[in-house]
Amino acid sequence: MTAPPHDEAHGGALGSRLNWLRAAVLGANDGIVSTAGLVVGVAGATSDRAALLTAGLAGLLAGSMSMAAGEYVSVSTQRDSELAALAMERRELREQPEAELEELTGLLEDRGLTREVAREAAVQLTRRDALRAHARVELGIDPDQLTNPWHAAWASFLSFTVGALLPLLAIVLPPASVRLLVTVASVLAALALTGWSSARLGAADPGRAVLRNMVGGALAMGVTYGAGSLLGAAGV
Repeated sequence: MTAPPHDEAHGGALGSRLNWLRAAVLGANDGIVSTAGLVVGVAGATSDRAALLTAGLAGLLAGSMSMAAGEYVSVSTQRDSELAALAMERRELREQPEAELEELTGLLEDRGLTREVAREAAVQLTRRDALRAHARVELGIDPDQLTNPWHAAWASFLSFTVGALLPLLAIVLPPASVRLLVTVASVLAALALTGWSSARLGAADPGRAVLRNMVGGALAMGVTYGAGSLLGAAGV
C-alpha cells in the first residue's frame, strides 16, 4: 500500500531535477543572448576594447543579479504558498480527521482504485503520516522537498553568468578585425547547444528548438548592431 507514494516521491524528485536542469539551460541561454546583444551593439558604435569590456561586464553583473533577485522572489512566493497549504492541511486534519480521511479515499478512487482498496490505503497512509499523505496526493507537494529560494537564486546567477561569459570573452579577446565574426559564430554555436539541450530535456523536437534559438539570437545581435552603428555614425 505504501508503494505508490514511494514511486511518486521518486517521480517528483526526478521532475524536480529536470526542472532545475531546464532552468539552468534557460538561464545560460538568457545570459548568452542578452550579453551578446549588448556587446555586439556596442561593437557597432566603437572598436575600443575597454568600452566593450565595460559594457559586457556591466551587462553580465546587471543581468545575473536581476535573474537571481527575480528567481528568489518567485521561488519565495511559491514556498510561502506551499507552507500555507501545508498549514491549512494540518489544521483540517486536526479539526476534522474523518472528513479528511474520506477526502483522501476519494482522491485515491480518482486514481483508479476501487472504493474498498482506496479506503484501506487511505487508512494506512493516514495512520503512517496523515499530513504527508495529503500533501502528496491532494496538494502535489513533498514536505521534504520544498523549494529553496536561495538555491534557485544562486542557480540562476551562476547559469546566467556562465552564459554571459561566452560573448564577453569572444568580443574582447580576439583581434579587432575578427572579433565580431568570432562573437557571432560562437554565440550561434552556443545557442544551438542550449536549444538542443532544452529540447532534449523537454522531449521536444531538437531541430525546431535549435533553429528558433539561433534565429532569435541572430535577430537580437543584428538589431543591436544596427542601432550601435547608427549611433556611432551620428557621433552619439
